[in-house]
Amino acid sequence: MASRLPSLPPGFAQGLVLIDEAHSQDPNKIDGPQGPKTLPYELHYARKMTRWLEARCPAASPELQLACRAQHFKRWELPRSAFPMTRPGYLTWRAKQKTQAASQVASLLASASISPPLPEEARARVAALVRKESLATDPETQALEDVACLVFLDDQFDDFEAKADMDEDKMVGILRKTWAKMSEPGRALALGMELSERAKLLIGRALQPQDAA
Repeated sequence: MASRLPSLPPGFAQGLVLIDEAHSQDPNKIDGPQGPKTLPYELHYARKMTRWLEARCPAASPELQLACRAQHFKRWELPRSAFPMTRPGYLTWRAKQKTQAASQVASLLASASISPPLPEEARARVAALVRKESLATDPETQALEDVACLVFLDDQFDDFEAKADMDEDKMVGILRKTWAKMSEPGRALALGMELSERAKLLIGRALQPQDAA
């Protein structure tokens, strides 16, 4: 299916190919068109990000398109399990992951194999978006945040909710935090999703006023 996003200029298109080549190195595999456990998870995730970017921001800039595609860049190199399984441990992991991903993506986009080369300001902009800088004031950063939340609801929710240490109240709390991160356009897309009945039930509970939940 053809993308509904604007066509990327040559240098950006080559950068996207390099990003996907890096995603293909993910040792974590899921079932894909080629059979069981054949699709690198981060490549799958990146494609989902692009799909939801098409819906959320069909006129996305080249920089936003690359930042969305690189959102989890080489995340397997910095696993969550390397940090304490606490809220502070989670926040430290997220901060380090964003910083590392932004630095690695910026370096990748400076590759001599990209011709014409991407301007330094374009590479810096992609890195800033990957770091989710100025979330409260930058519409593109907010669009990226919306897309990440939409992918979570679309692709990760059921597996996340099925974890042994995840009870209903905890999941509802996570959904409330997810909803709070999203803009109104992002929320509208979320409400129009095809979700499991379990997901619909929990999201409905999460959206109730807290004194009535």
